[in-house]
Amino acid sequence: MVLPLVDEHKPKCYLCHDGFENIEKLREHQKSAHSDFFEDNEKQIKREPAPGDVTVF
Repeated sequence: MVLPLVDEHKPKCYLCHDGFENIEKLREHQKSAHSDFFEDNEKQIKREPAPGDVTVF
């Protein structure tokens, strides 16, 4: 089965797969509908070397 390539240029929410007209509407949707997901995962964005990583200069 082949699906048609309709609205490929429009941004899509990767949590609920709804399509939006532009990126600003997608951001508003994610802040309102999925705010609990994004608030929980903001704390996990801590970038540092893992234990045992070797840094080469």
